[in-house]
Amino acid sequence: MRNSARKQLQNRNVKTRLHHLERTYAELLGAGKKDEAASSLRLLSSALDKAAKTGVINRPMANRKKSRLSLRLNNTKPDTKPA
Repeated sequence: MRNSARKQLQNRNVKTRLHHLERTYAELLGAGKKDEAASSLRLLSSALDKAAKTGVINRPMANRKKSRLSLRLNNTKPDTKPA
């Protein structure tokens, strides 16, 4: 297997994982589960940093995504359970 093909496959795997983590985060926010979304944001933030470190995505893109995702988390209402 050529180096370019191997690297392309690895990059695609990393990007697919990022998309799945983002989708999970969005679903948790949509369901109003702010605590689970916060832990999902930590995983997603770490994955974005690792992808930027290895050059899969650009660092400014990772920083922009982390910023926008944390803003979405901060703007959601806390999950309230009826007593």
